Amino acid sequence: MQGSTVTDIKTNKLIDEKSPYLLQHAYNPVNWYPWNEEAFEKAKIENKPIFLSIGYSTCHWCHVMAHESFEDDEVAKLMNEAFVSIKVDREERPDIDNIYMTVCQMLTGSGGWPLTIIMTPDKKPFFAGTYIPKTSKYGRIGMRELTNKTKELWSEDKDRIFDSAEHISERIKEAAKNSPGDLLSEEVVELCFKQLSNSYDNKNGGFGNSPKFPTPHNLLFLMNYYRINKDQKALDMVIKTLDSMSMGGIYDHIGYGFHRYSTDEKWLLPHFEKMLYDQAMLTLAYADCYNITKNDYYKEIAEGILGYCNRVLLSKEGAFYSAEDADSEGEEGKFYVWSIKELRDILDDQELELLSRVYNLKENGNFKDEATRRFTGYNILHLKEKLSELSHDKYDDNLNNTLDKIRDTLFKKREQRVHPHMDDKILTDWNGLIIAALSKAAAIFNREDFTKVASKCADFFINSIEDNGSLFHRYCKGQWNILGNIDDYSFMIFGLIELYEATFNDRYLKKAIDLMNEQIKNFWDDEGGFYFTSSNEEEVLTRMKEIYDGAIPSGNSITFLNLLRLSRITGNTEYEEYCEKLQKAFSNIIKESPIAYTQMVSGILLSLSKSEEIVVVGDISSDEFKNYVSSIRSVCSPASVLVAKNTNESHPLIHEIADYTRYQDKVDDKTTIYICRNFTCNEPVTSLSEAIRMIGK
Repeated sequence: MQGSTVTDIKTNKLIDEKSPYLLQHAYNPVNWYPWNEEAFEKAKIENKPIFLSIGYSTCHWCHVMAHESFEDDEVAKLMNEAFVSIKVDREERPDIDNIYMTVCQMLTGSGGWPLTIIMTPDKKPFFAGTYIPKTSKYGRIGMRELTNKTKELWSEDKDRIFDSAEHISERIKEAAKNSPGDLLSEEVVELCFKQLSNSYDNKNGGFGNSPKFPTPHNLLFLMNYYRINKDQKALDMVIKTLDSMSMGGIYDHIGYGFHRYSTDEKWLLPHFEKMLYDQAMLTLAYADCYNITKNDYYKEIAEGILGYCNRVLLSKEGAFYSAEDADSEGEEGKFYVWSIKELRDILDDQELELLSRVYNLKENGNFKDEATRRFTGYNILHLKEKLSELSHDKYDDNLNNTLDKIRDTLFKKREQRVHPHMDDKILTDWNGLIIAALSKAAAIFNREDFTKVASKCADFFINSIEDNGSLFHRYCKGQWNILGNIDDYSFMIFGLIELYEATFNDRYLKKAIDLMNEQIKNFWDDEGGFYFTSSNEEEVLTRMKEIYDGAIPSGNSITFLNLLRLSRITGNTEYEEYCEKLQKAFSNIIKESPIAYTQMVSGILLSLSKSEEIVVVGDISSDEFKNYVSSIRSVCSPASVLVAKNTNESHPLIHEIADYTRYQDKVDDKTTIYICRNFTCNEPVTSLSEAIRMIGK
């Protein structure tokens, strides 16, 4: 484009959007529209089908398809003639993504991103696929052929297309209905444990074969199962998996944090993008494992993850950005890998030899190109044994200090590289998860700095609710947009409950209850379960109810746990009634394959277990109070709840939230513990050792 200026470059309708993903496509020759009525009206007037492309800004194959087709003038010309084309950021509009991903899975048996849908102007789909190459190959139809074929069929056989679209839409509406069943029992918990045991990889940790996703809620279920049933096998699976992931290439040994998933079964070669939700859920898993084992290794990994989040993903507003891309300079993983030649220019011979031995680096590279199956010449740092377990016969006692120095050198060098693209939109649901993770880590590790970060993040969203009158899904470039979905509500409530238990600031608990009541009002289906979208939101084909616990748990699964905890904290039995209706709504589908719903089954496990409401009364700022709480946390059941009453306040808000606390006061002016179980309360105790003895008995 010699001689042109920025103002000469033609843009499409995406140029006014906020989403980083949509803006990536604003200069495509394809005449993209955002999802809005203007696009659908244009399709009706011009009598054209809709080409819907759904992806996200850090998606590698989304970039590939864009470079091959959407930036190609020839393909764009064909698309502009045949379609009205719409781009959707799946992270901005998960409601649209959920509907059409269901279509894709129904029609093709699989799904993924980029998600490609062709549909009628009234949003009814008749074609679904994922990545489509420019020309037909890999057994996939190409964009040129698909566009020409669709244009031909639309012109010559439109009635058949509309019949097909109508049939598919009816199938989707039918699939969205759920058939309520009975309450779930211990039988489904045991089946879930059995299915996880059967799919467990004894050699490498994790579940199933490649590609391997971290799926932390599997591990959280197993840790709850271990603590309640004392089955060592459950904990062994967790430990092996957490160890293998943190030693593998899926973990960033230089800058910390986890990549999205491993393309192989050994956790070596990752898909390099880093997602906020993975960091949050994995922090919860590592922190929980530390709480059980008291092994500092898991604390170090959890703190490393949060260190990455605070350093890289934290915005000036105090909330967290969504993700870092897998690609930089047009190549996946380029930011993270090292050649021996480059390392020779950075390190001395002794340092390079030590790094190569410890982190398994090879002259020709230590991983193969997936397409050619040849070594790439590049290395991914990974361990075959923990640093603490390396033989002292092979390494001197100063090993850790030397490695710290080398990693610091590499980190500073890596910072000079072109960084992966940052998706700087702020999503409410994922921030709810990181608030929960920061709060849990703060409580377990006694890290007040984590509490401060979590509180500032939570305050950002609480203030937005007060300003906007409702919870919104996305904040980007100074603007809130898109009404909150069930994940936004459930994950934020989850985060606020965890933040309350970390700080005992009643305001966070009160806001969690307010949001829970609003969620019930706007999302509850009288036949059972919560819709993904609010009753105030646009309906796309039909309102869906999500229960599958995939890369992250479903909103319904997290809501079940929220309701259970709030009922026990507040004494409000209505929340427990919603719990019963919620599990009945999905019980038939969960019983078929509980391994697909481990977060929900984890909630069922806790609901069936003995619980205790533990109220600590005293000066919450005192060292004695903090010591009592810390000790209680380390021994109480995951099914229990911890409540505090601050005697420094003349009119504690907790009285309004949990009326039973009005009558619980200090005894002999000492920090006092009240332990209640099975609707019965024991005599209050002031002795910590006595309280520890009573808990769980």
